[in-house]
Amino acid sequence: MTTTPTPPKKIRPAAFREEPGLDDWRVLGEGACAHYRTGTFAEGAAFVAALAALPGSADRAPDVDLRPDGVTVRLITLTDELYGLTEGDPELARRISALAAELGLTADPSVLTGVQVTLDALDIPAVTPFWHALLGYVHRAGSPEDLVDPGRRNAAFYFQRMTAPRPQRNRVHVDVWVPHDQAESRIAAALAAGGRLVTAEHAPSHWVLADPEGNEACVGTL
Repeated sequence: MTTTPTPPKKIRPAAFREEPGLDDWRVLGEGACAHYRTGTFAEGAAFVAALAALPGSADRAPDVDLRPDGVTVRLITLTDELYGLTEGDPELARRISALAAELGLTADPSVLTGVQVTLDALDIPAVTPFWHALLGYVHRAGSPEDLVDPGRRNAAFYFQRMTAPRPQRNRVHVDVWVPHDQAESRIAAALAAGGRLVTAEHAPSHWVLADPEGNEACVGTL
């Protein structure tokens, strides 16, 4: 007799952040990321190989980005029923951190960034089929009006409902997810580069900035 595996239980980003032993990790959007500096591409490849050998990695493999100067590891689940972090992710993150420490690798959260494109629309169901077809994305579990890359590589597309046309304001903006302890410095750099603060009403969840011509972007921490 076969049994059906119990599906993973989703946890909120705040619950992940509150777990002990996760100093290497930062929540960006709905996933958790860690970046480890490496001296060479071969050193990074050895770390990735060791990650693949971790117990349970075959069932819960993280997303890995290997570059000559470092490795970024991301924990996120994307299924038809779930998009985000799950209850097993904190323990997996701790094991990955321990493995990195054994190999002498140091985490650098300051380089982590996540990007999401947000479109304002009066009729979201009329707009999303176009972007679904154009991008080859899938509908996001729990929020089917939004679209995510099934390969978990490229920026998600989020659709925000408008109640009236806004001809004098841009209707597409970029959401930039940064580590919670990097938000103030990132905002300060953007302001120093000619930007302006539109509103901090929703801080520290997110701030709305604009470039010198009024094109908006949000800096978010969750």
